[in-house]
Amino acid sequence: MPDWSYHPLKEALLDKVNAKAGREFIHQSMSTVAKVPGGRSFIGFLGHMNPPHQIQKDIFQTRFSTSVGLSGVIDPKLSGLRAFQELGFGFVEIGPIVINEPHEQKEPLRENRQILFANQPEKVPLKLVIQKLTLLNIRIPVLAKIDAQVNSQELISVVQHLTPFVAGFIGTSEQLHFIDQDLARPFYVSFTAEEFNENILDELVVRSCFAGVVLTAPRQIADNYWLETANANESLVKIVKQAKEVNPELNIITSGGVETPNEAYRLVEAGSDLVMLTSGYVRAGPGLPKRINERILFEERPLQKPRWAWSLLFGLSILMGGLIALYFALTSIILPYDESFIGLTKEEILLVNPRILAFMSHDRMALAGTMISAGILYIQLARHGIKLGMHWAKITFHSAAIIGFLGILLFIGYGYFDWLHGLFWLILLPIYFFSFKEGKRVTGSPFSSHGENNTAWRIGLYGQLLFIILGFSILVGGIVISTIGVSAVFVSTDISFLCMSPEMLDNISSKLIPVIAHDRAGFGSALVSVGLLVLMLSLWGFRQGESWVWNTLAIGALPAFAAGIGTHFYIGYTNFLHLLPVYFLVVLYLVGLGLSYGFLKSNK
Repeated sequence: MPDWSYHPLKEALLDKVNAKAGREFIHQSMSTVAKVPGGRSFIGFLGHMNPPHQIQKDIFQTRFSTSVGLSGVIDPKLSGLRAFQELGFGFVEIGPIVINEPHEQKEPLRENRQILFANQPEKVPLKLVIQKLTLLNIRIPVLAKIDAQVNSQELISVVQHLTPFVAGFIGTSEQLHFIDQDLARPFYVSFTAEEFNENILDELVVRSCFAGVVLTAPRQIADNYWLETANANESLVKIVKQAKEVNPELNIITSGGVETPNEAYRLVEAGSDLVMLTSGYVRAGPGLPKRINERILFEERPLQKPRWAWSLLFGLSILMGGLIALYFALTSIILPYDESFIGLTKEEILLVNPRILAFMSHDRMALAGTMISAGILYIQLARHGIKLGMHWAKITFHSAAIIGFLGILLFIGYGYFDWLHGLFWLILLPIYFFSFKEGKRVTGSPFSSHGENNTAWRIGLYGQLLFIILGFSILVGGIVISTIGVSAVFVSTDISFLCMSPEMLDNISSKLIPVIAHDRAGFGSALVSVGLLVLMLSLWGFRQGESWVWNTLAIGALPAFAAGIGTHFYIGYTNFLHLLPVYFLVVLYLVGLGLSYGFLKSNK
């Protein structure tokens, strides 16, 4: 569940139910999606959340794909464990772990949109932990937190049972004394920010199984519940710096004190090796780990200069093809080879029913406008995405291009092959081949300096949501139109405009409908490509200050909308129900531009 869906749902539903019910709904929903065939790929498609390889690190022979992890306090029932590994986390903490399930546990509370956690946290029985870790294919490291109240025998039992499944243990300094010296996994000692001091380290470093410390952000307590203090991040950064000054080799994991990418980066910069998210993750949304990863990469971003000239040429070719198609649609409408195939000249068709050519013109103008929009989108992706080595831009570019090439199969689906379309396809093919070849070096991950959860970001999420709906709607519309183009060809409003049934058209010329169908199918295919471009650009390209994304969506959609609406008024085909889907798309487009403007156009 990306931020653009999480926050609208949170405000509409989750903030109105109790904290535990909302938590379990989200976690179980995400895990269900991750469980079904193709679910993991679907989550990856929505969020593109895999951490960039440049920020991975090794600690005690364990590779963490990123330093960002999730605290066990967020998922005490382990209901979301399957899904969290798909959201950009480098590790997860589970626990506190006990032998047997407690009889009574206090649930978290929701108060003034804040989550209050019980001083005695929800605990996880060992049996459930073993069951989950055995059944689930967990591909990221797991750190097991042992409850502070387990006795020495229970402690040893937990360690023995979980050693094959986890990358390390978290416990108290007292528990450290009960652990054998030859412990097979690193043991981190947990402290609150108030408990930790420099003298404690002298007692711990002499233990061979001691791996480092877990520092918990300062909390304020009220009626057996806690929430983090307002200056939790600042206090935690200060403590991490002090600990690193005393022992630069000390491994430090922080827990809490992070609600924004900047706060996480300040902890990493101060010396924190791993950063666990707590209540800030709930407020900021599931996209927080991805945003933190991009913020960290921004400071270490590699300079890539891949080739992009052929991709630019491909976009220019699509644009020019659209302009040529627009010229023909506004002038001759049908070409000599069309007349030859139909068996009627343009003048003869006009004598039979002038609306036939007007109808054909409206499909060809719509196709031309869609191609011009596609060309603009391809050009912008090449200039601002592929040029900078962005892998997501390459995937967007080539997914839409391949679908567009396959669309030629629809041209002959009703028995008519347009040789001019075929020639254009053959000219594009070698250009695309070199574009695809140069794209193999485009492997970079996105980075961003955006580090705050400000108002522009929150409003921008709604703009992003509208553009995602817009792209998906165009995609579905393209599929529907393509299907109609190779099957029924006409809808009821088309018949009303033409004032002729398909049978009457077929009586005029048995080859008239195939010519109309091939235009309609081609238009649908072009819409599918544009829908994919808008959808994936909206899913993966929204970052603060990326003004080119806003410019691309603003300018790129205009030709398609202008042609789609203008051509209908040009020929007098103004049926409201027929144009209602286009009006709906225009509303999404305009409102989306307004909501996303402050986020995409501002670097602050």
